Amino acid sequence: MTTTSLNISVVEKRMYRISEAAAYCGLAVKHFKALCPVQPVALREGADLYDKRDLDRWIDTVKDDSGAQTHDDILARLG
Repeated sequence: MTTTSLNISVVEKRMYRISEAAAYCGLAVKHFKALCPVQPVALREGADLYDKRDLDRWIDTVKDDSGAQTHDDILARLG
């Protein structure tokens, strides 16, 4: 019997397009645009990207300030 090895390297993205950033935060793009105070980074002209670390800090702040326990409570605090 032959054994085959598959060596896969996965690089986790740090910068997200708006649709990816919204999905990462669990929001629809229209809600993300309305609620998210994080400013995108212009790495090159026409390429505004959201830093995952900035998104994490925003979410952590919302969670820490809210004391919310449910998904709906957290979403309400985002606004």
